[in-house]
Amino acid sequence: MYSIVIPVYKNEGSLPELVAALERVDGELRHPLEVVFVVDGSPDRSAELLGELLPKASFSSQLLVHSRNFGSFPAIRTGLEAARGPYFAVMAADLQEPPELMLEFFQALENEGVDAAIGVRAGRDDPPLKRATSQAYWWLYRRLVQREMPEGGVDVFGCNLVIRDHLISLDERNSSLVGLLFWLGFRRKLVPYRRLPRRHGSSGWTLGRSLRYVMDSAFAFSDLPIRLLVILGALGLAFSLVFGSFVFVARLLGSDMVAGYAATIVTLTFFGGLNTFGLGIIGSYIWRNFENSKGRPQAIVMARREFEGERSP
Repeated sequence: MYSIVIPVYKNEGSLPELVAALERVDGELRHPLEVVFVVDGSPDRSAELLGELLPKASFSSQLLVHSRNFGSFPAIRTGLEAARGPYFAVMAADLQEPPELMLEFFQALENEGVDAAIGVRAGRDDPPLKRATSQAYWWLYRRLVQREMPEGGVDVFGCNLVIRDHLISLDERNSSLVGLLFWLGFRRKLVPYRRLPRRHGSSGWTLGRSLRYVMDSAFAFSDLPIRLLVILGALGLAFSLVFGSFVFVARLLGSDMVAGYAATIVTLTFFGGLNTFGLGIIGSYIWRNFENSKGRPQAIVMARREFEGERSP
């Protein structure tokens, strides 16, 4: 069996087209297809609509509904835990990644001796501003966090049972599932594709969520924040030594120096800001450690339904 995991959040408009596309994929596969939809606390009618569409679909499916919005990565994790495999693929519900890409993933996993097939954007039909900001973000990510990350980032991937089991065993909060995929290593194949324009709804990746993803990636896979803090501390120390030496030499030379209010305020502000910045970085690491120590589940499934497809054995 092939399993596709799809997190769903505010995707009501694209679901009929998505189910139809998955039926075409199912018709081209050698073995039965299972699709696991995880509705991640979506405020629209996504869960109800899937409940109407899936009983009529040609493929077998599972419909899992989270008790609230936990985020796309916990939703993918929930789907991977429920999927029966042994080959798995993850895609978005907005149809910006062509569903036919799943065929290439399964082909590589089954016949080419790789453990993970990773979709790499060869191009994208997004607005110029969004395309430019995305390129800048992933350029910084590759140089500062994970150098193995493809230039355009990763939204979809496929993996075998070994990778799936390792991924769901890494029970980390405030982390990146894609980052963990690259951290695991194993044999990978990059599959290029062109990202399609969004035809339904709007992206759930707001500026706030994007910034949180940046912070989670930096803190989970790099000691860059600590190294930056050390560098800033060294620069501050050097500044204070140079400034103190200047005052000391001026006193030795008998210069009539009057304590400057502006210089005092600038110095206090600089070191006060540096101290606050450092405490924020240390606090971020402590908070993430605290979150992982709680032992709470990353998501809660409040409803589960299964549907048998026409091709099911």
